[in-house]
Amino acid sequence: MPFIASGTADLEQPLSRVELQLHALADALRSNDSLALESAAAELHSALAAAVDHFRHAARQGSVPAPLRQRLAVASAQVAAQRESLARATAALDRAIDVLIPSSASAYGAGGTGTRTVSTGSLLA
Repeated sequence: MPFIASGTADLEQPLSRVELQLHALADALRSNDSLALESAAAELHSALAAAVDHFRHAARQGSVPAPLRQRLAVASAQVAAQRESLARATAALDRAIDVLIPSSASAYGAGGTGTRTVSTGSLLA
């Protein structure tokens, strides 16, 4: 039984960090702050990697307590929802760019020849 209490404490910190970074990312998305968004995304990535390692190790050593499994599932769902939200925003941005700069547009060089073509693509990583 001491492992479970110790295991819970070992899992609580990385999971809390993931939850904190999810909130920071949501705040950055709402504020349209690109620097905060980039920083929060990097921190969330790091927090998720650490939490996955901790949970994987705990699962090998025994079982992960149900409340922590549930919190991890909720955090995972939030990550998926934010990813979907970013995908929709990226698609909307791509459509807006296509309206402003049609894909057939090009820039012309000094000799009158086309030097640049515009292509659309996803900004998702």
